[in-house]
Amino acid sequence: MLSRRNIRIKIMQLLYAGSNTGLDQAIILDRYKALIEQSYNLYLFNLTTAAQVSNFAYQDKENRVSKLLPSDADVNFQPKLASNDLTSSITLNEEFTYELDTHNVDTDIEDSVIKSIYAEFVKTKDYLVYHENPDPKAEDHKTVLLALYKFCLANAIFEDLVDERYNNWEDDKSLVVGAIKRTIKALPLEEKTYKQFKPNHETTQEFGFTLLDMVLDRDAELLGIIEPNLKNWDADRVAIIDMILLKMAIAELINFPSIPTKVTLNEYVEIAKLYSTDKSKDFINGILDRLMKKLDHEGKIKKQGRGLID
Repeated sequence: MLSRRNIRIKIMQLLYAGSNTGLDQAIILDRYKALIEQSYNLYLFNLTTAAQVSNFAYQDKENRVSKLLPSDADVNFQPKLASNDLTSSITLNEEFTYELDTHNVDTDIEDSVIKSIYAEFVKTKDYLVYHENPDPKAEDHKTVLLALYKFCLANAIFEDLVDERYNNWEDDKSLVVGAIKRTIKALPLEEKTYKQFKPNHETTQEFGFTLLDMVLDRDAELLGIIEPNLKNWDADRVAIIDMILLKMAIAELINFPSIPTKVTLNEYVEIAKLYSTDKSKDFINGILDRLMKKLDHEGKIKKQGRGLID
């Protein structure tokens, strides 16, 4: 689920936070590990919450038939949103429940919150069409579950619920939403389905953790490489995020032989465009271009295979 760009952004944010608070290296590295874990937990929480909203259909059925004078619609109501095989593959899945427990995902959500989201969703056209279908097939169940999740994303109560529990929701939202949609389309839920979104060791550890550790451990060395190439700029005048991105890029260029230089250059220019000042994109591009040529001339950039400098 997490790409190298996502990892670069998380590292940048951690280094920026560390520069403002004076956190030591061990704490920053521990926070990195926690952030990576949190991204997967956020995915798990979104999936189980959507399933809990669906499962409220059973309570809806019970409430309807327990009325003093239930209507024909109440008596004939079928909790298809919960009882279908696809929803059940989440809510009754022991392996998935174990995964939630193992990762300490808090699934205890107030009934009033679940009820509120469910009550609004069952008024929508997507649900009404589904409920009126006398014999919904697997694709119909997937369609309504996707509609339910889309409805949740637009629901302020759901947004507040997730945002209160996960401070990475805003940063990882697009990743998680994409993962949930892929999961629903792949239902019924199997262990391999959700575990494919677990942090990838090569991306998060071999690349991410190593890069973060290098930047922290060799900060002075990286600054020494960058400063002589700033021309008319004093290092103290460079935006903090820009300096962090430059240090990260240099560490990546020197220490990761399988990542093409053009990829590194383009990635940090794009991140600067998203997270720094209006002029940062051109500034980062210019400095890195000069540094790449200089480091290559000095034999400090050694690439392998498709990563060779052309």
